[in-house]
Amino acid sequence: MIIVIVSILFLLILSITFYRQFFKRFWDIFLSGLALVVLSPLFLIVAILVKVKLGSPVIFKQERPGYKGKLFNMYKFRTMLEPQTRDGRKLTDNERLNCIEKGIDILSDEERLTRFGRILRSTSLDELPELWNIFVGDMSIVGPRPLATIYLPYYTKEEMRRHDVRPGLTGWAQIHGRNEVEWKKRFQYDLYYVDHYSFILDVKTVFQTIAVVLKHEGIGQGNARPESFNSVRQQEWKEGTVIKDR
Repeated sequence: MIIVIVSILFLLILSITFYRQFFKRFWDIFLSGLALVVLSPLFLIVAILVKVKLGSPVIFKQERPGYKGKLFNMYKFRTMLEPQTRDGRKLTDNERLNCIEKGIDILSDEERLTRFGRILRSTSLDELPELWNIFVGDMSIVGPRPLATIYLPYYTKEEMRRHDVRPGLTGWAQIHGRNEVEWKKRFQYDLYYVDHYSFILDVKTVFQTIAVVLKHEGIGQGNARPESFNSVRQQEWKEGTVIKDR
């Protein structure tokens, strides 16, 4: 009888409809909750090191678009010095994004990114606080990565479909080059996931993510990161290679 029950449950999990509507969220809650408890000593150690190396705040918070485009606060451990102008004036995150948008010269990510921050990024330890985002339902373990809100006006209708699922701690694009993938290809990977996600695809993505992290593959550091999406899209509009349809 137990074998029969387990077999039925396993078949249900493999069912795409059951997984998408019920089990995926249960899986997210269970695994993120377990990780928050088991990794709590690591959280504490990293938090202390960030405090010593970079000061306060220890946690970096930024609004990102989530499921159906609803905004939420995404949390990460800080890896950079605070945003500031060349003359030392501190900037809020929104002010920094506005300066980038307007082409105002401020300290670059490369200049703000510390050696300690590079270590956190290369090991993905900076993303540990996102487990809380997963636990409360803002994110999922697997899904398209949540991008900056400044990019929202530049998506095509098709690209906006990446918000039809919860954003993820890792995703299909992240195991195919992470930050080294050009934007067009990255969105293609995101939309492939939206159309095909399942229990098997999520498990495959998680295990391949572990391999990518251990190999330190595809991690953009400072100016080594790809050109911002809004700059790329503005150029595509100018050249007529992408039609503005929103």
